[in-house]
This record gives sequence, structure tokens and C-alpha cells, in this order.
Amino acid sequence: MALDVRRVTAGLIAYLPGAAPAVFLVHPGGPFWAGRDEGAWSIPKGLCEKGEEPLAAARREFEEEVGRPPPEGPLLDLGEIPQRSGKLIHAWAARAEPTLAFVSSNDFEIEWPRRSGRFVRFPEVDRGEWFALDLARRKLLEGQLGFLDRLAEHLGALGAGSGDPAPQPR
Repeated sequence: MALDVRRVTAGLIAYLPGAAPAVFLVHPGGPFWAGRDEGAWSIPKGLCEKGEEPLAAARREFEEEVGRPPPEGPLLDLGEIPQRSGKLIHAWAARAEPTLAFVSSNDFEIEWPRRSGRFVRFPEVDRGEWFALDLARRKLLEGQLGFLDRLAEHLGALGAGSGDPAPQPR
């Protein structure tokens, strides 16, 4: 069955395992999200292009939104979560280095203010940060919380004391 690329979104969550696991989330740019924090952050993700496999889209979107290549190494398939909008997000998780940081994002153009006839460019993502899992649950968009649950379950199965470097999340 062919994927409806207009409705399939793919993303990649960078994470740090250890006693205090953390995830790297991005904050959407543009005027609608300005000033919003809790419940506004996202995993780096975006729509699959025609003929593009979801994993390839997840990797591409990570680089477009974070400004750095996605972490290398084994990937954990976190599955799919349908969204209220009708879109379907498929996500993977990859262990990252604590030095991963937001660099830059691609941008988009919208009419702003609405019905003004003036078009303005904004970054698709205005920042990215590490968050401990408990804080990430408050920051992340509600429709993506299941991915954190799945990642936490996986990390719990590995054991909290894995000896990995402790992150410095907010």
C-alpha cells in the first residue's frame, strides 16, 4: 500500500541514556508559537516527500530543523501515532552525544499579519534544547507524548545505571 505523503510525517528523537535520560526537542518558529512554551515543543519532524521513505524523511527533517546531521548509530523504531489532524507521525530514536546543539533551521513564508498582504519569512524552528524526560513531558505537544513513553520504556529496559554520560538538560 502506498503512503499518502500529504499525511505521513516522520521524525527522529535524539536522546541521552543514563541515570537521568534526556531528549532533544525543537521549538517551532513563527508568530503563532512565539511566547508559547509548555505543550509547544516538538520532536524534529516533517512531511514525507513523494516517494521518500519515512526514515529518510526523518533524517532529512532532523538536519533541516536542527542544522546538524542526525546522530549516527542504531535506531530505535518508536512506531506511529495518529494525530487529531489526520496526519500520522512515525518516529525513531537515536542515541546522541551531549554536545548536540541547535545550529539553524530552514525557513518558511506566511502572510503576516493575516490578511495584511505582507509576506514574511520565519525560521521553521527557532531553537532546540535538551530536556530531562519529566520536563520534556510538559514541553512536548500532547499528540507526541506517546513517543516519550515508548522511549522511556526502552530506556527502562536497558537499566538506569548504564554508565552513560549524564546530560545537562534544563
